[in-house]
Amino acid sequence: MLTTIKGYYDHGQIVLEEIPPVKTKTEVMVTFLTQERAENRPSKRKLGGLEGKVIIPDDFNEPLDDLKDYM
Repeated sequence: MLTTIKGYYDHGQIVLEEIPPVKTKTEVMVTFLTQERAENRPSKRKLGGLEGKVIIPDDFNEPLDDLKDYM
């Protein structure tokens, strides 16, 4: 059984926000979710970044000659 419980680490102790649903000694894994600084994160993609670099032909929606037998 896998159960996730939110909590925090403070001065060498892990404090859980709720009581775990186990009654016996149980193996656990702890993952630390540290916040990255904004300067280390890649910038968000800018909308329209490829404007003028991609050209769609006028006949883009026309049927393909290769598929005439199937239409």
